Amino acid sequence: MTTRLTFHGPLSSARADAIVDRLSANRPHTVLDIGCGWGELLLRVLEAVPEARGTGVDLNEADLARGRRSAEERGLTGRVDFLAESARDTAHGPADLVLCVGASQALSDADCPTAEALRSLRRLVTDGGRVLLGEGIWDRRPTEAELAGMWPGAATSDHLSLAELLDLAVASGFRPEWTETATLSEWEHFESGYQAAQEVWLAANPAATETRNRLDRHRAQWMSYRGVLGMAYLTLVPVLR
Repeated sequence: MTTRLTFHGPLSSARADAIVDRLSANRPHTVLDIGCGWGELLLRVLEAVPEARGTGVDLNEADLARGRRSAEERGLTGRVDFLAESARDTAHGPADLVLCVGASQALSDADCPTAEALRSLRRLVTDGGRVLLGEGIWDRRPTEAELAGMWPGAATSDHLSLAELLDLAVASGFRPEWTETATLSEWEHFESGYQAAQEVWLAANPAATETRNRLDRHRAQWMSYRGVLGMAYLTLVPVLR
């Protein structure tokens, strides 16, 4: 359960509000959220731009259900669709604003999907539109010992540096309007909030071995990438072709 989180990633409400202010200034009429999850950022954009309509695409039915409930609570049901389908070769574009936050893998099967995802995002955004790309980066190159403690099969090739990501975005037909990265505080809020409710439950149910092992394993992985794995939020402007 991740009930203590507003965003499924290292993104504070203050940063999200600033991003929404910047994106809504372009007055998008159509918003497409790739790998939308709960769709919180999508819904905030729709609240900020009353004339906009949004589409969220994801394969996780539980996340989509949460997004639909949130849309209903905010009176946005008639302006947004949460669709259980793959984003590969989606027909729901081009859109004036495309959100792809932590979801490059929804657009590519590659081990490092960023390059293919950026090419797809250029196809999915209108000329004059915007793309918000949230992408994992290495804040610094991990050591072999750090990699060994991360997710199974972790390799330095899994992510780019911020400079490499920006160069790749430019090579893919974009100019970076805004570049920012998650803070350590945002990461700690995310990682703590991700497990907090389960940790409290486990303290009252100490015999739950499977849950304890899972939580301990994730905490150990986090300690291996804490301060190493980062998250970039790039607001990208498509170059006219």
